[in-house]
Amino acid sequence: MTDAERISTRLSSEIIAIRRHLHQYPELSFQEYQTATFIRKMLEAWDIPYKTIGETGVYVDIVGKEEGPAIGLRADIDALPIQEQADVPYKSKNDHVMHACGHDGHTSILLGAVHELYAKRDVLQGTVRCIFQPGEEADGAALALIEKGILENPKLDAVVGLHLWPYLPFGSVGVKTGSMTASCDDFKIVIKGKGGHSARPHEAVDAITIATQLIQNLQSITAKSFNPVHPMVIHVGKIIGGEASNVVADTVTMEGTVRALQPDVRKKLQTEVEKVCRAAECLWDASVKVEFVLGAPPIENDRLIANEFEAMAKELLGEEQVFELKDPSMGADDFGYFSEAVPSFYFRLGIKKEGEVSYDLHHPKFHFDDQVLAVGVDLYVNFATHLLKKVRASV
Repeated sequence: MTDAERISTRLSSEIIAIRRHLHQYPELSFQEYQTATFIRKMLEAWDIPYKTIGETGVYVDIVGKEEGPAIGLRADIDALPIQEQADVPYKSKNDHVMHACGHDGHTSILLGAVHELYAKRDVLQGTVRCIFQPGEEADGAALALIEKGILENPKLDAVVGLHLWPYLPFGSVGVKTGSMTASCDDFKIVIKGKGGHSARPHEAVDAITIATQLIQNLQSITAKSFNPVHPMVIHVGKIIGGEASNVVADTVTMEGTVRALQPDVRKKLQTEVEKVCRAAECLWDASVKVEFVLGAPPIENDRLIANEFEAMAKELLGEEQVFELKDPSMGADDFGYFSEAVPSFYFRLGIKKEGEVSYDLHHPKFHFDDQVLAVGVDLYVNFATHLLKKVRASV
């Protein structure tokens, strides 16, 4: 029996119990007070020292007996505003709040990794910082931790993160170098025309008509203003306007998102959306104002770290359980802020079981077999130990 298998056997039941507790008491971004308290209580029960950062962030520095590099392991701890429909005995007890993105699993995995790494700290060659991050589903949470110094004292040489993934076989991992996820920036467009009677449309400026034309013009941006080999998304997901069927609407508000893999494409997308809005003002004699809220940047996986992880995972799990992901995801994760700051690596942990319906992330019926948690613990523990040695050897 390998060391990794012993980790799985010894901790599996306790980590599952932790996950099921967290699943029953989910909390929204920046409201994770009970979650943070539970994390701290588990660490105290294990006699593992910790520090807090911000209101609900927690981190643990596991300092090896030998001096060496410092790396980070990250888990997100927040939940989503979704009413759970999954048929599980540990269903959410908080109305309209649910761990529908697997963050309860991520947190449990990292707690298990903390337990095991702390127990073997005398053989570690450096420091492992385990970061329990709040607010991933909100904007800028990881960036806020970085600004508070989460990557300093000691300065982290690398950060590693994972995400449960319903599109890979159970217990397998998905690995990719380079672009892993997209940036995600939100926009709000307010169109102000001139109200009037529907019988005399020529005397009014119809904000709804402008909105329909504007949406079409926004969609043409990706087809006509960019190299077609660069993936990107422009999506309008919310429209508010109009009061009655026989009234020409004077105001329409639209909200949407733009996503890209390359920083230059991301920047140009904002410019092109602004140009379309200015053109609409001239064409329709209306006010068309757009505001952007910049969100998470893309995740860019470091090639060397990705290669080391792939080799380690094949040895640990078997080659048939390690998949090279061909395409990046246009979804976003604020782990991108870490990858902007230091060499980073983010991988997928498969939860799809043969013969069972697999629901997507953010679905009200999302669930997974928590036996997979032990695999995540094994991966984090083995890779943290392995990566410390590799980084040390390279400096």
